[in-house]
Amino acid sequence: MEEPNHIYQFSLLNALMDGVSASGIPVSKFLSKGNQGLGTFVLMDGELLSLDGVVYQLQSEGRVREAGNDEQIPFGVTTNFVAEKTETVKLENKVAIDKILDTNLPPSANLFVTYRITGTFTHIKARTVKGQEYPGQPLSELGDSQFVSTYDNISGTVIGFRSPKAFQGLAVAGEHLHFISEDRKVGGHVLEISGENLKMGMARVKDVHVELPTGKDFNEATLVSDDAGIKKVEG
Repeated sequence: MEEPNHIYQFSLLNALMDGVSASGIPVSKFLSKGNQGLGTFVLMDGELLSLDGVVYQLQSEGRVREAGNDEQIPFGVTTNFVAEKTETVKLENKVAIDKILDTNLPPSANLFVTYRITGTFTHIKARTVKGQEYPGQPLSELGDSQFVSTYDNISGTVIGFRSPKAFQGLAVAGEHLHFISEDRKVGGHVLEISGENLKMGMARVKDVHVELPTGKDFNEATLVSDDAGIKKVEG
């Protein structure tokens, strides 16, 4: 397992925006790098949430399954999370996460931050993408046919990463968070969130290791940041 609160990332968000997702690293390698993470699967088939030794595939229609060790991850970010600070928090909306991090982890505006939120959420709106319909289909197009569901008064865990603005395209600048229910039956990429008496552990990250793919599709990609496209699909 990696050092505490060191980020390991495979590939770039810009590669997903260009549709590069035919292959990646195995789940087993991803698990060796951290205890909580986010990402996607080959052909962008659903969302990925990694939590304490298990990688979950958050599928279209909100379904959840455990991924096998040999399945591949074309894009993922993970860390061996050890909370630097833990607080009981109230979230009125997704924007409140930024305020909580800024209050409890100053200074951190230009650092990476990772966090874990647990409890019963008043409201979660989450999406899952259905996967590519043709080779190389960009992530921005998949957002047009994503499955969106709303969950009220639901217990579970949110895993999140906040990346500095300067790293847009390498990662999602700002907040990027995925949810899985306590019973492991539903989940997705979080678009809206609220709740009270939630436990939130958080930590700053200054060490980031990025491993790049070596395949032809990655090296033929333009990898130009599409801010509007990223904001559209990431919410």
